[in-house]
Amino acid sequence: MTDPASDEDVRGLADRVRDVEGRPLEERSGAFAALHDELRTRLEGGGSASA
Repeated sequence: MTDPASDEDVRGLADRVRDVEGRPLEERSGAFAALHDELRTRLEGGGSASA
């Protein structure tokens, strides 16, 4: 079983999502795709690299 995300991790992710949502529409897809790829890599590898 993996450790739950810390409050700091959750706040960091929320900040990053808000940042992406604040971008112009034409930039959001790429930014969300990059965030998705990073999160997938962290989950699959069990890593805890800072966001």
